[in-house]
Amino acid sequence: MSDLALAQNHAFQLARTLMVPVTLFRSGNEFGVLPSDELEDGEVDAIAEFDPFDHRPAH
Repeated sequence: MSDLALAQNHAFQLARTLMVPVTLFRSGNEFGVLPSDELEDGEVDAIAEFDPFDHRPAH
């Protein structure tokens, strides 16, 4: 499993655990996750946002 795939999996699980949208972002060579409402627009280079209330099928 690649680092990005692992980070995405953990971000999704964190969103489901906290029941808040979270944003996965890259900082240098590392990945980070923060609740989406704690980030300002343009503050980080967002990769994906995971919303636990979005009931679309995973793809």
